[in-house]
Formats: sequence, structure tokens, C-alpha cells
Amino acid sequence: MMQKVVICGVDTSGLPKLTAQENEELMAALKAGDERARERFIVGNMRLVLSLVKRFWAKNANADDVFQAGCVGLIKAIDHFNPAFNVKFSTYAVPMILGEIKRYLRDGNSLRVSRSIRDTAYRILKVREGIEERDEEATIEKIAKEMQVQEREVVYALDAISDPVSLYDPVYNKSGDTLELMDQLFDESQSDEIWTERVALREAMSKLGEREKRILLLRYYEGKTQTEISAEVGISQAQVSRLEKNALGYIRKEIS
Repeated sequence: MMQKVVICGVDTSGLPKLTAQENEELMAALKAGDERARERFIVGNMRLVLSLVKRFWAKNANADDVFQAGCVGLIKAIDHFNPAFNVKFSTYAVPMILGEIKRYLRDGNSLRVSRSIRDTAYRILKVREGIEERDEEATIEKIAKEMQVQEREVVYALDAISDPVSLYDPVYNKSGDTLELMDQLFDESQSDEIWTERVALREAMSKLGEREKRILLLRYYEGKTQTEISAEVGISQAQVSRLEKNALGYIRKEIS
């Protein structure tokens, strides 16, 4: 027997259970415009919504709100379902109900931060403030060490109290011209100046001999010392130093 759970004022233990034949008959009737059949069909399939809502009870979400979102998904599924699809209604409805619940949890900001996580986050902020007052950089590692907690706990708590921001949120308005957040974002690694320098560097590198290229790659991309390179390339450390110096001088001349 189904346990009594009241959601949105509905005693879920008393929800009717429709047979496959009743589902088919009510679907045909509601598609023909029978409003009473539509109402019976919705109520008769709320058990399906409830079974899916249970998956989200551990998400600190309000059960009433999640159930309502699931019912919205159910109604959307009813409106879009076509018996000619040759599939069971429940098979068609489940993805739409889940999609509506997940959309609500994501966009409706219904996930509530627990009291303990909020308290942890505020202690983190206080510790961070204290570190910065000592003119030190308040890194995650330093905060975690001072609080004697794992670094992941610090990251999780701070993320939990952070409000998501849209890239299209207005951040400045002057003379009727609105600037959005995305207008203020700048990736220095992709600027025209950096891109031009990279092209010039690549072209200069292509003109070096194979040994000079290898020395520079080992030195500046793999971080090896001149002594390590000399052993790998098979020449003396002094020769490595001279070839590296000449190659860098040539590159500077080419890109200047």
C-alpha cells in the first residue's frame, strides 16, 4: 500500500491508478476535446510524476515546487503526445517530466543551500578577510589549512553561495547604450597582438635548423637544463648554450 505523502495539498496515497485501457480511452477522449477526460487523465498519471519527483528529494529542493514542475511536464507531454507515435504515453512523458523538473531546479534557483554549508562559507569569508588583512594572498590552500578542512570543502561552500550571472546581464548604461557582461570579458591569450606575435614566432622558428628547433623545444617547452639537453642531443653544454643564444637572437631579430 502506498505511504501517505501530502504534496501541494494532494494525498498521494489516494491517487487513482489507471489501467492501460483506461489510459488509451481517456487519451482519445481528451484529444477529442473532452475536458473531464483530460482532468481524469492528469490526475490518473500523477503517480508517474511522483515516482520521478522522489529522485530529487535528496537535492534539498522543496517537494511541492518540484512536484508542480513535474506536473507542468506532464501537461506538456499530454498536449504534445500523439497516439500515432505507437509508444506508451509513460515512455513519451518521462523525459518531458524530468526535463521540466531539471529546468526548474537549474533556472528556478530552487536548490537551497543548507545551514551548515552557509555557516562554513561565512567562516571561509571571515578567514579570507583575515588573511588579506595580513597582506597575504588568500588562496584556497591557505584558507583550508587555516580552517583545518579539505580544499574541496572550501571550493564547494563558496560555490554554493555564489549566484549565477548571465553573460547578458547589463553592467553599464550610459547615454542609452547598454553594455553587457560579455562585452567586458577579454581573453588576453586571443588578442590580435598576441595572435600576431605567435604567427611571427612560428614563422621565425620554421627558419631555424632542426638542431636549434629541438634545443629550444627541450629548453622552453619541456623545461630541461642545458646539461640535460647536451646529453640528449649528443653535444657539449657549451655548444647547447651557444646554439640556444644564437637561435634566440635570430628570433628576436625576426619578430622585432
